[in-house]
Amino acid sequence: MSRRNKKNEEEPENHERWLLSYADFITLLMIFFIILYSMSEMDKSKYNQLASVFSIEMGGGGTGVLEGGSESADSETSVAEEELTEEKKQEEVKKNIDTYIDTSELNGSVTTSIEERGLVLSFNDALFFDSGNAEIKEGQTEKFADIGKLLNQPTLKDSFIRVEGYTDSVPVSNPQYKSNWDLSALRASNVAQVIISDSGIDPNRVSVVGYGEYRPKADNKTKEGRLENRRVDILILNSEFNDTEQVVQ
Repeated sequence: MSRRNKKNEEEPENHERWLLSYADFITLLMIFFIILYSMSEMDKSKYNQLASVFSIEMGGGGTGVLEGGSESADSETSVAEEELTEEKKQEEVKKNIDTYIDTSELNGSVTTSIEERGLVLSFNDALFFDSGNAEIKEGQTEKFADIGKLLNQPTLKDSFIRVEGYTDSVPVSNPQYKSNWDLSALRASNVAQVIISDSGIDPNRVSVVGYGEYRPKADNKTKEGRLENRRVDILILNSEFNDTEQVVQ
């Protein structure tokens, strides 16, 4: 057989073969963008279903882009569960403190609330301090100590505690204190000393702030408002604010 006849018998070259590779590439690219859209639009169960389909299409065994995305979704779920757990933890502590308040002489003098920044215990200063004085009244130290013990439990071991002092807008007339800032800070410091020494709370968890008259929650123009503004708060911080209290080693 001649060389010319052999060439005629060979199959003609397929110049459109690249279209198959191009079509596969476009298909995979389309799936990739569907995945990106789905990551922000669908719930976790549907996301995992898509991950399985994509793994099959890619010819893999469940690894690749989507597996990383699934881990990210699991991480976000863990963060949400942690925040929920902390909220429930603070609610449980609040419940225990409210029970203690209701069965003691503190009813009406101490209030509790859960805010974005954490659990707040607010002590009306009239029961615990004489006017213009930072020393805790005799017989009231034990009440701070008892509440401190309710805060010194394993579930709160990683929670920072901030003791905050507040006054009304009436200037302090006692020469022992330079200003309302001075008075509020010393009151907060004395409360902090009690919950550390008498309740066993780690001092590394505790900080003290004096706001004086500059963070009122009621109108200082009325007697009732001034009474509400004179207080000491114990704040159990939400963990998202821990960075503001971390001890530098």
